[in-house]
Amino acid sequence: MDPIKDSFNKVKEDMNSLKQEINFLRESLSETRGQIKDICEILNKIIEKQASTHSLLNQTLSTHSSTLPQEIGGLKSQNLAISTGNEGVPTDRQTNQQTDKQTQKQEKIQERFSVDNAARILESLDSIKKEIRFKFKRLTEQEWLIFSTLYQLDEQYGPTEYKTLSERLKLTESSIRDYIRRLIKKGIPVEKTKINNKTIQLSISQNLKKIASLSTIIQLRDL
Repeated sequence: MDPIKDSFNKVKEDMNSLKQEINFLRESLSETRGQIKDICEILNKIIEKQASTHSLLNQTLSTHSSTLPQEIGGLKSQNLAISTGNEGVPTDRQTNQQTDKQTQKQEKIQERFSVDNAARILESLDSIKKEIRFKFKRLTEQEWLIFSTLYQLDEQYGPTEYKTLSERLKLTESSIRDYIRRLIKKGIPVEKTKINNKTIQLSISQNLKKIASLSTIIQLRDL
């Protein structure tokens, strides 16, 4: 083959691969923005709820403070045994200020805690995507065929037997067993469950299903 033509084709393949990766990054960015938006909405609801509670607390304290002078005056006229060191001046204002400071401090702590949690969640999502991409990139075409077929069967019918995979893929059961062992050895979350101490049923880990659909795994693997 012409070296120049071969080089040109190679560059073209690299450009297509780069274009696919850019498109996936755009989709991931859009998804991340949506997650951040949802998190911000949750934080706003939390802050609004705290502000409402704080306002109600202030109103209650204010009402209680306005009734104290009359109560104290009435008690003094009856010469009851109370402390008059502050000449009957209500101390609720100081208490109210302390309550405000404590509430504000708690709000700041909760807000910071929520934002930090959101950041950690997003970092975890990126880390999980990288791990999934790395693991499934290592699979051979035949191993990937076994996994993707098992995923589809598990989604449609539930746990699958070796025999079902064998019939679907036109391979011997021994070959299927060997490929399943390879998948598990490479860290692919395929689960084996023995029924009645005899039949082995294969399934995809529920944790993986919650994190990534088969289409998502395909996109990550194709990058």
